[in-house]
Amino acid sequence: MKIKLSPKSSAEAQIKFITPKELEKNRYKKALNNAGFEAKSETTCFLYEKKILFVGIEEKTPDEYRTASATAIRTLKKTNFLNASIAVEKKTLHAIVEGLVLGGYEFNKYKSESKNKKLTIELISSKAKELQSLLEEALIVANATNFTRDIVNTIPQDINPKTFAELAKKLAKQNKLTCNILEKEQLQKENCNAMLAVGRASTYSPRLIHLAYKPKNAKKKVTLVGKGLTYDSGGLSLKPATSMVTMKMDKAGACATLGIIKAVSELQLPIEVHVFIGAVENMIGGNAYKPDDILKSRSGKTIEVRNTDAEGRLVLADVLDYAQDKVKDSDYLFDFATLTGACMVALGQYTTGVMGHSSTLKHQIGKAASKAGELTGSLPFNKHLRKLLKSEIADICNIASKPYGGAITAGLFLDSFIKDENKEKWLHFDIAGSAYTESPWDVNNYGGTGAGVRMMSQFIKTLGEK
Repeated sequence: MKIKLSPKSSAEAQIKFITPKELEKNRYKKALNNAGFEAKSETTCFLYEKKILFVGIEEKTPDEYRTASATAIRTLKKTNFLNASIAVEKKTLHAIVEGLVLGGYEFNKYKSESKNKKLTIELISSKAKELQSLLEEALIVANATNFTRDIVNTIPQDINPKTFAELAKKLAKQNKLTCNILEKEQLQKENCNAMLAVGRASTYSPRLIHLAYKPKNAKKKVTLVGKGLTYDSGGLSLKPATSMVTMKMDKAGACATLGIIKAVSELQLPIEVHVFIGAVENMIGGNAYKPDDILKSRSGKTIEVRNTDAEGRLVLADVLDYAQDKVKDSDYLFDFATLTGACMVALGQYTTGVMGHSSTLKHQIGKAASKAGELTGSLPFNKHLRKLLKSEIADICNIASKPYGGAITAGLFLDSFIKDENKEKWLHFDIAGSAYTESPWDVNNYGGTGAGVRMMSQFIKTLGEK
């Protein structure tokens, strides 16, 4: 899709956003009423003879414009029109562009025939030249989100720890990032035993990937850690067959961190960003790690394994410890992981769970997420749930002794590997529900959603403005 700004329209069709009140005064009210159009959110009516696509918005907010734009582009793609225009203002531009790019996304890599139409959208404004930089900014964030979606949607036979590392190298070269990758022997020297155990039965040995964007005179430093399970069978605690379908998405946390550093580097924000990814495949075999094993993590803490399907937290334990040692003076430390189904039970499939010790930081992230059009919900730590991770034979268990509060106990497990000086800087994002969908909603189509990219790009942008 091509999106361009112009002071005048040359497109064959128009897209018009309309509220219920505006519908009452519209010149085409009778025709729209006859079609049953009520101008509610996610409703459309195409007056083909007039070449006008009406899209309902219930109020004039960025969220409504973003959703309406996604609805519009999906409708337009079903017609024979190849171009259309939309009137925009400065305050609506970013949301409209994101809605168009994200709503128009398709993943056709594995289809023998692609029917993805090449559309042109003209954004009409008398201040087109003044708005060009805002258009470019919106496109960078939206395209980084789709970049993330593409990796999430790529199948496990194409994305494994080795190829994931190659993809990271390619991004580093394109965006002038530094890149360092630790393979098996280096991971052994670093005592990343928990991470290595998870990947032991795979044909592909784990990789620990470190990317960095280092602008001159950076105002702040942000460290991002991503869970990169390129496929998760559950290990010897084997998942049911139906639960293994879509497990290509268990790398979504790592994919999000790549999307974030891509956006930040292309926006040229004055914030230093480090990305650490644990790329691992959790498979079964004669040498697989087992329930009852005790693993000595990089930090020195010992972990009793009671379920090999609680593997992401084992990988993150080592990667978080490594990241904190490599970037000691970071202002913020965030990890992203499709960690628990329990988070979906708690918050639903649309919302990212946020955990950590700093109420102030959680509030700041919630504000950035809301502005970016992502949903977050805070899950509180407490001392009683922490007790459920107690092991009689090791320092900690990798799962709780009771099934309740599973998203929080997983977050508390990770908290055990956060150094005291970083407790107030750290947040854990559980994107198990929000990172992937099999039913389109809002700006998200089937597959990866790119959860985390827009909200973190917005948060990091605000750091540069302070």
